[in-house]
Amino acid sequence: MASVHESLYFNPMLTNGVVHANVFGVRDWVTPHKMALLVLLSELGRAGAQLGLLERRRLNRLLLPLLQGPDMALSRLRKAIEECCPHLAGSVHIRLKLMAEGELKDMEQFFDDLSDSFSGTEPEVHKTSVVGLFLRHMILAYNKLSFSQVYKLYTALQQYFQKDEKKDGADENEMELTNPEELDGKMEKEELAGPLREEEIACSGPLSQKQAEYFLSQQASLLKNDETKALAPASLQKELNNLLKFNPDFAEAHYLSYLNSLRVQDVFSSTHSLLHYFDRLILTGAESKSNGDEGYGRSLRYAALNLAALHCRFGHYQQAELALQEAIRIAQESNDHVCLQHCLSWLYILEQKIFDSCVLLEHSVNKSLHFGLPYLASLGIQSLVQQRAFAGKAANKLMDALKDSDLLHWKHSLSELIDISIAQKTAIWRLYGRSTMALQQAQTLLSMNSLEAVNVGVQQNNTESFAVVLCHLAELHAEQGYFAAASEILKHLKERFPPNSQHAQLWMLFDQKIQFERAMNDGRYHVADSLVAGITALNSIEGVYRKAIVLKAQNQMSEAHKLLQKLLIHCQKIKNTEMVIRVLLCIAELYWRSSCHTIALPVLLQALALAREYSLQYLASETVLNLAFSQLILGIPEQALNILHMAIEPVLAHGAVLDKGCAMFLVAKCQVASAASYTPQKKIEALESAILNLNEAKTYFAKVDCKEQLRDVLYFQARLFHTLGRTQERNKCAMLFRQLHQELPAHGVPLINAFK
Repeated sequence: MASVHESLYFNPMLTNGVVHANVFGVRDWVTPHKMALLVLLSELGRAGAQLGLLERRRLNRLLLPLLQGPDMALSRLRKAIEECCPHLAGSVHIRLKLMAEGELKDMEQFFDDLSDSFSGTEPEVHKTSVVGLFLRHMILAYNKLSFSQVYKLYTALQQYFQKDEKKDGADENEMELTNPEELDGKMEKEELAGPLREEEIACSGPLSQKQAEYFLSQQASLLKNDETKALAPASLQKELNNLLKFNPDFAEAHYLSYLNSLRVQDVFSSTHSLLHYFDRLILTGAESKSNGDEGYGRSLRYAALNLAALHCRFGHYQQAELALQEAIRIAQESNDHVCLQHCLSWLYILEQKIFDSCVLLEHSVNKSLHFGLPYLASLGIQSLVQQRAFAGKAANKLMDALKDSDLLHWKHSLSELIDISIAQKTAIWRLYGRSTMALQQAQTLLSMNSLEAVNVGVQQNNTESFAVVLCHLAELHAEQGYFAAASEILKHLKERFPPNSQHAQLWMLFDQKIQFERAMNDGRYHVADSLVAGITALNSIEGVYRKAIVLKAQNQMSEAHKLLQKLLIHCQKIKNTEMVIRVLLCIAELYWRSSCHTIALPVLLQALALAREYSLQYLASETVLNLAFSQLILGIPEQALNILHMAIEPVLAHGAVLDKGCAMFLVAKCQVASAASYTPQKKIEALESAILNLNEAKTYFAKVDCKEQLRDVLYFQARLFHTLGRTQERNKCAMLFRQLHQELPAHGVPLINAFK
């Protein structure tokens, strides 16, 4: 189930994806790249009506990232212009060539002519426009240069142009030596590299204030919306270190470094960067300027709050509690109710690690609504729903509560919380065993568009909610035997959430679990055993449970029983009811295999009582099927058939294909056992009905490639056909059984002693 408090981290950098960088001591200056942009703007003004509407639109869309972004090589700039308007790219190249190969006075004349863009009754450029401001900044920066600085700029322009000429010459020589097929392949690779290549983003020197702000806002927005498009953690850290080398007091760079360290779970670096961020914020007086006398205290209390959130994220609960107490103390002294509400939410999370209590959470929701904090209020409602789902509350009441929170989301356009709410509904329906409803909710979220504005080319909604929903979707497809579709979903997850991203552990766990189930169905227990270590690393409880399943399949009953007993005690202690029921069902199966059928009954009744108490309908149905199997073994198949009708409908409607097959196989067994006391005619009808149910079970088992169960069904069918005197069908089933039996030799366990 989704972690609804992931978004409680106070993020002062992000306001609709914009970084507010108010501390940076580096001014704008003229560079060869910016001179190339000035030439582009000049040629664009000269072209005028000669440019088509489509070309002008493309150029306008290109200009903003060029003006705001870092300097780039001339070859890359030319390529970007050529994609929009090839004719204009040639004009820019010729103009730069004349300037670089001419004299210094040509560059002087160029800057003098730039001022003409603002003259006249209808100037080409408005002074207050984005382009106008850029031109004015460059003209002012050039006019402030001394003669020696002007000469250095001219020399840099020559080197900038000559470097591009040398690269073009090298490319031409390479084209002559390379065959056309290899050249096409190389060009395709270059095109696929995309607009943000790390070697060209790298800053060779200090960035200007606007370039730094743009770089930080772009990377922060990508980390939030589409982490795959952001720079790799190592490359981003290198760029941030380069920024901080020229200006160590740039607070926002420290905060982005903190977010970058969280991506790779580096607790030392993230703590270090977070503390430096708030230290620089206080030292530069940025908070005091915007918040008056409260700025200093505000930074301190939010620093303590963020530190508590950081420690809680890494599982350092004692340190988190100390930091949270400090934040509460400072917030109370400053009478900061907003900060106190954030502290109360985190206090609930910390208290939840010790005992379950709704009091703090209910108080937090009420206070958040009182102070007009819909985001926190909605998070509180989500957490209450999650807690009450685990406590076994009815699904209709939980959905009503989520409906109330959805009203808050749509009213305040809280896109992220809308996603979390739908992911919660998906997880709740999965918990209650309603796979059809879970599938519907998952599809709803995937078909939604984000309410947040993001840049073109950025993948929207790369959040934990989408990772959770896609993982559930993959598991649902795998349960129905659509392994190819599940693999495609997992492949998409791997592309959308790379292994170094913060939500990658979700799909890693589901991938391992799906592989484990396939290996168990196929009878490859050694492969399943090798997957247990990976599952345990991601989820220790799941790992121990899967290890016990493997031991049970390998007939190591005593080792499996010891492991399950330890797991049962642990799950009862942490109140993981779903796993407690699954462990009890597994223990009951161990008793069957050990011919202790009467001992299994109290265990199954305990599991059934828990499943009904916590409204886990699907687990309750599965437990009833196990009880029916126990009654079959104890010699009362009529009673087993009666209770089967209570449980089989939810299994067929919402169950996995393997469970459907097991249920139909059990029905056939009960029908055959009950037919012993029937009249001959009625007995034949019962056996015919059993054969039909076995055919259905065989279809289900074949869908998930469960060879062991297929072998058992074929054996049972052969016996029934023999009883009915249908020799041809009997021989066919016997032949298929023999093939599977040679492939999967039995381990000495009677076929009747296993429900699944």
